[in-house]
Amino acid sequence: VMHLFWPVRSAEGAAEAIARFASADDQQAVTFSVLGGRADAGLMALSPDLDALHRLAKDLHGRGHDPVSSFISLTELSEYTATEDDERARLVAEGEDDVDGKLAAWNARIAGYRQNRLYPTLPDKRLIAFYPMSKTREPGANWYSLSFEERKDLMLGHGRVGRKYAGRIIQLITGATGLDDWEWGVTLFADDPVAIKDIVYEMRFDPVSAEYGVFGPFWTGLLLPPDEVFSRAGV
Repeated sequence: VMHLFWPVRSAEGAAEAIARFASADDQQAVTFSVLGGRADAGLMALSPDLDALHRLAKDLHGRGHDPVSSFISLTELSEYTATEDDERARLVAEGEDDVDGKLAAWNARIAGYRQNRLYPTLPDKRLIAFYPMSKTREPGANWYSLSFEERKDLMLGHGRVGRKYAGRIIQLITGATGLDDWEWGVTLFADDPVAIKDIVYEMRFDPVSAEYGVFGPFWTGLLLPPDEVFSRAGV
């Protein structure tokens, strides 16, 4: 996954380069007009081929689209996702009568979740927001000194907060450890800016963010076709 943000000086060949990239069956790209003054245009591109992403970035760079910020990451599954054994134990503890039936429905949902995490389809929404983040490694708040069980329990609670926004927010979390300065990238898609503000605000009170989260710059934009993005930038 590649995120690029740049000031627009020319529209020469850029829309064609992005369209050519996105024409491949297994590749996607969305463009957006960045809100505020740090950049004019933004791009989020997905491909199973790192070389294809590299060629797209260099093609845009060669046409004068020099990014002021970029982020490279990979789609991934969370290591803290509840297992079938976890779900079975929860159902039994709650006194569920039809454990097998509930598990079958849960497995179907989890299969869809895993598909969407690893092979997402970028949604048709009005707004996009992106920010990088890492977990702290400071004395007294070192995420990596916690046991796996402690981290998993915290992340399951964190996930419950996020699921409250189903229907208002589509979220994609990608991993960047060893690939970029931050450990994860969070991309949010929504039609209403209030939904983006609300989920980020509420997450701040969750212990995962309140005690162990470090956040980079936030970028927001209006999702638009490339020609419209460049037109709004005055070229």
